[in-house]
Amino acid sequence: MEFSSINAAVSGLFGAEIESSERLYGGDINDAFALHLKNGVLAFMKSNRSAPARFFKAEIEGLSAIAKTETIGTPRALGYGSDNGRAFLILEYVSDGKRAKRFWETFGQKLAAMHKADTSPHVHGGNFGFDSGNYIGRTKQINSPKDTWTDFFRECRLVPQFKAAERFFGASDIKRINSLLDNLDKYLIEPERPSLLHGDLWSGNFMNGPDGEAWLIDPAVYVGHAEADIAMTELFGGFDARFYAAYREAAPLEPGYNDRRDLYNLYQLLNHLNMFGGSYLGSVMRIVKKYS
Repeated sequence: MEFSSINAAVSGLFGAEIESSERLYGGDINDAFALHLKNGVLAFMKSNRSAPARFFKAEIEGLSAIAKTETIGTPRALGYGSDNGRAFLILEYVSDGKRAKRFWETFGQKLAAMHKADTSPHVHGGNFGFDSGNYIGRTKQINSPKDTWTDFFRECRLVPQFKAAERFFGASDIKRINSLLDNLDKYLIEPERPSLLHGDLWSGNFMNGPDGEAWLIDPAVYVGHAEADIAMTELFGGFDARFYAAYREAAPLEPGYNDRRDLYNLYQLLNHLNMFGGSYLGSVMRIVKKYS
């Protein structure tokens, strides 16, 4: 539901006023607050002064898509809007629970179940993509439907990021990049089934839910190859070996995954290059040279 101000959102959603707010820390893109309401309710708010109008609406759509699979926990997004040019999102406040005994095993099983869920409600006009564009970090993510995974990954993932990063590349780099893009079908394979992906699954984008299990937050969802989510978990680390063992038992990875992993993470590294600058250029070019 869209609201014209933070106060209107709190009143409309909770029938109360804000008594106080507490700044929370940990996010890279948005400001985060705990809102203490006069009726005793605690709510969570994210805000961003530079976000476009659709920024938080897209997050709501992503959280809703995950929730509809009924496989893994995720906070309920309650409302969004703009207040004097500051975009905001109101979510239920989720307290960290004590990790369940088999936290990592259950996390792997639940992610595998999400990857096996029906994707037909989320993309029309093709097998891969999503019915609306969204964001990965603060970068627009194009989700135009495509019939094949390779075409989608080339046209909607790699090409836009390479174009945005043109200033970092010389003539010889561009030649290698074009070779990689032209020959992508030599390296990627079509999945047995399309999967709903979290899209930005690093260790900062899951939390301990009140049930002691892993809950997913801050999604950049789309329908793609499940391997792309698994590859992202390996990029920066932070996932236990028990997570991978349980996932592979529930949804075995196809042969050759290790040979494709860096290609999936090329997209993530290009996005970091475009958001944070040239410190990621070496990692990007090592992958480009590997496949070109």
